[in-house]
Amino acid sequence: MIDPDPRTAGAATLATLLGSVALAPVFSSAGWFPPVLGAVLAVLAGGLLTRRAGAPALLVPIAQLALLVVVLTALYAPDRALLGLVPTPTSLGRLGDVLADGAAEVREQATPALALTGLLALTALFVGLVAVVVDLLAVAAQRAAVAGLALLVLFCVPVGTVTGSVGLPALVAPAAGFALLLWADQQRVLTGLHGWAGGGAGALRIGVLALAAGIGLAPFVPTAAEGSFGTGLGGGVVGATGTALDPVAEMRGQLSRPQPIELLRVDSSVEDLGYLRAVTLDDYDAEDGWTLSNLDGETAVADEDRLAPLPPRQPSRQVGVDVEVLEHDDRFLPVPSSPLTVRVDGDEGGWRFDAATGTVFGRDVTSAGSRYRVTAAEPRPSPDLLDRAAPLPAGDGLQQRFGALPELDPEIGRLTAELTAGATSPYQRVRRIQEYLTDRGNGFAYSLSTSPGTTGDDLVDFLRLKRGYCEQYAGAMAVLVRQAGLPSRVALGYTPGSVQRDGSRLVTSKDAHAWVEVFFQGYGWVPFDPTPIAVDRRVALPWSPRASDRQEEVAETPTTAAPTGAPATEAPREDRVPDAVPQARTAQEDTSWVRPVALTAGAVLGLGLLVALPAGLRAVQRRRRLARGTASGLWDELLASATDLGIPLDAARTPRRTAEALAAAAGPQAGFAEALTALAMAEEAATYGRPGDRSPDPALAGLLRTARRGLAASRPWHRRAAAVIWPASLVDALRGGLRRPGTSPAAVR
Repeated sequence: MIDPDPRTAGAATLATLLGSVALAPVFSSAGWFPPVLGAVLAVLAGGLLTRRAGAPALLVPIAQLALLVVVLTALYAPDRALLGLVPTPTSLGRLGDVLADGAAEVREQATPALALTGLLALTALFVGLVAVVVDLLAVAAQRAAVAGLALLVLFCVPVGTVTGSVGLPALVAPAAGFALLLWADQQRVLTGLHGWAGGGAGALRIGVLALAAGIGLAPFVPTAAEGSFGTGLGGGVVGATGTALDPVAEMRGQLSRPQPIELLRVDSSVEDLGYLRAVTLDDYDAEDGWTLSNLDGETAVADEDRLAPLPPRQPSRQVGVDVEVLEHDDRFLPVPSSPLTVRVDGDEGGWRFDAATGTVFGRDVTSAGSRYRVTAAEPRPSPDLLDRAAPLPAGDGLQQRFGALPELDPEIGRLTAELTAGATSPYQRVRRIQEYLTDRGNGFAYSLSTSPGTTGDDLVDFLRLKRGYCEQYAGAMAVLVRQAGLPSRVALGYTPGSVQRDGSRLVTSKDAHAWVEVFFQGYGWVPFDPTPIAVDRRVALPWSPRASDRQEEVAETPTTAAPTGAPATEAPREDRVPDAVPQARTAQEDTSWVRPVALTAGAVLGLGLLVALPAGLRAVQRRRRLARGTASGLWDELLASATDLGIPLDAARTPRRTAEALAAAAGPQAGFAEALTALAMAEEAATYGRPGDRSPDPALAGLLRTARRGLAASRPWHRRAAAVIWPASLVDALRGGLRRPGTSPAAVR
């Protein structure tokens, strides 16, 4: 079916773009808009081309989706497509990988989110699908008001993810898009196919009201308190090789690889190299554990010579490292503490630095196959120096961010108070907490697998069972330090590895580690390590001696679930962070998908119910008319069915002439004309006859069914589908004050 006027499709496209402005507060930059614009224009082009070619209505959304895939292929998988445009099985597989990365980035990031490639592709696909729905409703079904519900879906994204206010543009722009849809629809109704001059006053009033509501209700729109872009449940990067550290690691026992993987070869300017930090986790939740709140750094490492200098009062030493990446493949780059310069071979600005978390991360790049050089200043404070550090003021921004805690189990508060009683300085409080965790006399033991807890709180279970791996030790200490009043965070990275014959160090997956960093006023972030790992794996921290400083053999505790391919016997293990690909997952991890799936299903169900509402109301109306069985009610149902099917009716005609017109329009069918005539005669008798003659006739219901089947059989399938989904008679009744279409003025009662 040819679109008589492409301006309706243009209005739908512009309304979708205005609705997409609601996504602006979700991202940290405007990089999301160009791919969204390309996706929406692809939907517009697909609709215009197919309608102009006279293609069946069913092919219009198919063509729009096909062009949408072409645009996404050109943007995100061009090297594997024909001419960089035409999708191939290989390019579709690559595009699927990019979208899977985007799903992982949704889980990893908080708003405002970085405009990373996978997330941009996922956003473009999402808005493109919304554009298809808006076009289908506003242009094909001519239901502009219902199409506005799709714009509401776009607005729900910032409402559900952004901390605090979403801003005025995000509220006003979708309202303006909705007003544009209404105006375009009213112009089409008022002026037909011969021009859009005049009219639209009603739509203008509704649009102004929508804009005013958007502005007036802005301060009252609810937003997500945590500002989480995704589920916050953690999990490895989708499609990752398994050699990358999980940036949203949780405190749950997972089994690591049975065989280590060689990740990095490091040449260092010092013999006793410290930790290689990849990322720090700064947000703690009692249910989800430690997560990375966000990375908002805009500093390109190639353009900066002093990325993270230590405070002047902090003693330090200069360290230089040259790193050759072997099988490490991650968007986080392992570097020594307090990096000053980072130079990656071939880097064109893809590596950035987030000063708040001390993290070097990639945009559209990973560490795979690269070489890089780092100069850093490793902190070397003395215990006496740290003991003189004063606590940060309660209102300090760093204290508020890195000292924040949710409501904790009272048992944790009692433990912290007991451990820090009598401590006269922040440093002494930290040392008391570390000594408690590292003193083997307190019953703590290292284990790569743990027994399930009973409290539902991983931290409480760890402190009661006293068995865990490095991530649980570091996470527990960081929480206790925060409760003791100091800013802290969990660092993920690597111990410096083993020395090779040529003097270099080999870092493998077994060197992955987690430790704690505590902030001291005037001295910056200082590392502490509470995990009881073997002596030859430890980093020397003179200001952080362990309560049990002796050789320890760390053995894995046997469990009922073992990783695939792992030996059944016990073997000595070194400390490591569980890999990004989890094995032997706990029951709680296996259900981590429930919440996002439930939310998605709920959103789809809610939208489906809204879309199906007119059809439901129409079915209820039909059932009531049939239940009453009166001639007038059945005649009204016949005319409503004709209106739904798009059969024109003349209100000036009598029922008998209307029946003749319907019979002529539908064509000859067995018993069809006779049923129409009988219904018309019954309507005339009920209207003009004596009141006693208006009692229901049971035979009329069967005649109505015959007439409705005949009308439906004469119409194409897409008109029959539209009659079920969006019944025009119901909308016309609402507009006309429940006017009965097709009856003469004298017949209106």
